Amino acid sequence: MWGNQKKPETPQIAPPEPKNFSTNQPPKPAPATWEGTNAMSTDAMRPLGATADRATARLGPSLHIKGEISGNEDLLIDGSVEGLIQLDERKLTVGATAKLTADIIAREVVVYGSVKGNLRAKDRIEIKKDGSVNGDLTTARISIEDGAYFKGSIEIDKSAEKESHGSAFSKPSSQPAATAGPKTI
Repeated sequence: MWGNQKKPETPQIAPPEPKNFSTNQPPKPAPATWEGTNAMSTDAMRPLGATADRATARLGPSLHIKGEISGNEDLLIDGSVEGLIQLDERKLTVGATAKLTADIIAREVVVYGSVKGNLRAKDRIEIKKDGSVNGDLTTARISIEDGAYFKGSIEIDKSAEKESHGSAFSKPSSQPAATAGPKTI
């Protein structure tokens, strides 16, 4: 009987090896983890300007465009562009490797790279630490970080700010008028 028990022990050593193979088979859940990593990388890109409901188009560093770019979505440029960029109600992000020789019209412009041309933004323009702008800026709000290069003029356009926040400014002015009415009666 002892001899019979030793024989089953030898086969018992063999079954753990297939168990190891079966535990090596769960790399199938690893792609699920990889898919989760993709979702995280998408979330990591959101601070570059896209919100959950907006898609951001991208021109990669090897792309060189001459002409006009217009559209109705946020845009990240890492390549080079010569011409006009018009994204009226959207955000343009000029990536660190981008070299633009263009006039830009957008709701918001964030510059990490190099821009030669005039920028007009309805909401704001940001020139980041390593960003460079050589041209005139027209916007409601401006931010230029330490280390950024800027040569040109800045015009603060209050009319764009009033258009976007007009109702917010009119309500406080109407409330004192309403309060003044009962005081006079």
